[in-house]
Amino acid sequence: MSSPPELQSRSDRVASILATATVLALLYFGRDVLIPITLAIILSLLVTPLIHRLRRIGLGPTVSVGVAVLTLAFAVGAIGLAIGSQVVRLGASMPLYADTIRNKAAEFDQLTLGKLGQLSGQAGRWIEHLSDNQENALPSPSNFNTHSATPIAVEIHEPPPKPLQLLARIVASVWAPLETAGIVFVVLIFVLLEHEALRDRFIRLAGGNDLRATTVAVNDAGERLSRFFVSQFAVNIGVGALIWLGLSILGLSQALLWGAMAAILRFIPYIGIWIAACCATLLAAAIAPGWSLAIMTLLLFLVIEIVVAQLLEPQLYGHTTGLSPLSVVIAAIFWSWIWGPVGLVLSTPLTLCLVVAGRYFRALNMFEILLGEIPALTLPQNFYQRALSSDTQEIITSARRILKRKSFAAYCDSVLVPALHLARADREANTISKSEQLKVGSAIASVIEALGENPKWWRQYSRISLLEDVNIGRQLRRRREALIGNTQGSFDVPAGTIVLAVGAGSSADELAAEILVRILRKQDIDGRHVSLAEMQDAPPADVRPGIVAMFCLVSIEPYKEQALIESALAYLKERLPEVKQQVLVIGNPFERQELLDKGITDAHHVTYSFEEAVQACLRTLHLDDKN
Repeated sequence: MSSPPELQSRSDRVASILATATVLALLYFGRDVLIPITLAIILSLLVTPLIHRLRRIGLGPTVSVGVAVLTLAFAVGAIGLAIGSQVVRLGASMPLYADTIRNKAAEFDQLTLGKLGQLSGQAGRWIEHLSDNQENALPSPSNFNTHSATPIAVEIHEPPPKPLQLLARIVASVWAPLETAGIVFVVLIFVLLEHEALRDRFIRLAGGNDLRATTVAVNDAGERLSRFFVSQFAVNIGVGALIWLGLSILGLSQALLWGAMAAILRFIPYIGIWIAACCATLLAAAIAPGWSLAIMTLLLFLVIEIVVAQLLEPQLYGHTTGLSPLSVVIAAIFWSWIWGPVGLVLSTPLTLCLVVAGRYFRALNMFEILLGEIPALTLPQNFYQRALSSDTQEIITSARRILKRKSFAAYCDSVLVPALHLARADREANTISKSEQLKVGSAIASVIEALGENPKWWRQYSRISLLEDVNIGRQLRRRREALIGNTQGSFDVPAGTIVLAVGAGSSADELAAEILVRILRKQDIDGRHVSLAEMQDAPPADVRPGIVAMFCLVSIEPYKEQALIESALAYLKERLPEVKQQVLVIGNPFERQELLDKGITDAHHVTYSFEEAVQACLRTLHLDDKN
């Protein structure tokens, strides 16, 4: 007997919570094992292009792996040795800067009116301790005055360590990082040697039923990740080299250390490079009596980072990593909590791996939605959601960004019309209330009025409030007529220059016809909106014959209004026999419908989008101009 749906849903929810807790526990308590494996996998993606090049020149698989790993090990060892020697030199030279640091602290204390008194006092005691170490290394002769009444402090010092003891201390201090590095390189070697077998096993686990699709996904994801890691590694090394060179020219000591720090810390998103910049600037302030060296050091970091981030990185791997800025920050906090400093450095690569996996595998799709930079909603869905929330200004702001690269007609085709169909689908399903319908209608009307006319700097955005059962198209038309007149323009115009937009019958058709008129007017075409009822009336006395070049019959639900379209088209042909005819049918993009009958295609033009309709009008007017 099957369990009730509520119990099944509750058990699934509990299972999901337990599975998430288990994964987090494994990540935290198994970090000593997982960190070396993760580093090895990421390094394998980094050296894979080098192995492929070695294979192309004729080296075998094992030799290529050996050469690549030895090259990587030598580079890491050289960098570690250089950084270690620089740190030792920095520590030995710090007492030399005691007076400069004390003077700078006093200057800051004066500038802040004593607000930093406690801080400078603490810094002063620390500096005095550093500077007095050498002075107190040897006792003063006065200290041997046996006639002094002051007690002599007695200190017990251990004898200098023997060479073997000193070696043992050095080995003990570096054993842990050497052990981790050794494990990483051993795992890296086996990952590279078993690369093909590991890929086959992953394909079998991920999607053995669809071998082709899974193979394409795995290969593409591996290539994308490898290309990104290589590019990011090269960029960071280049930034470190430039900073090393620049600081060497400026005369800052330990320039190699700050260049290496910049290259490593730049893997930390957003703040890594500025941590290195602050440390280097503080050292420059401590070394030089003035402030010029500190300012030049900070400007060097600023210029290099701006140039690299804005010019070089977009050419190599895009403006961003494919992650949303918030997800990068949250990932840095999460991985640093799980794995400490190593997790902080690896936060972006690890999160990027999850996003790429979510892009190709349905079970992990939530990671792409939650962490990726792609919008969670499509543009029409975003429009409809903002309209339901009465965020009209946000819709208009987003639309104006789109209109910088698209026409108003293209925006209406790709965003406004699909959003209108979403609202109509909810209304037909009785899932949207009357108040929500009014919100959506008001938002649509406000957006059309804000974007549908050529912008004037003195005209500000105004929200349109609708009453129940108000025809949006007619209200927009009345607002436009209030500005330009009831006839929507003069009749004293050249022959064949006016295009009439006529709705097929429904209120949505009237709205689409009004949108078409506003699109035509943005193209400097004399478009005018009339209804079928108005076509039955006699034309005004001052209308000259031949001024209408084309009429466009508009339907936004052509598959439901096919009979209306055919009868309206026949009537318009009878009323305007010498005029070009166009039928604009805008179907629902979310439904697959059968093609229209041949009866509707009797017009001169049948178009299926606002852009096509505008092009048909331009062609007709252009031909009329030639004639």
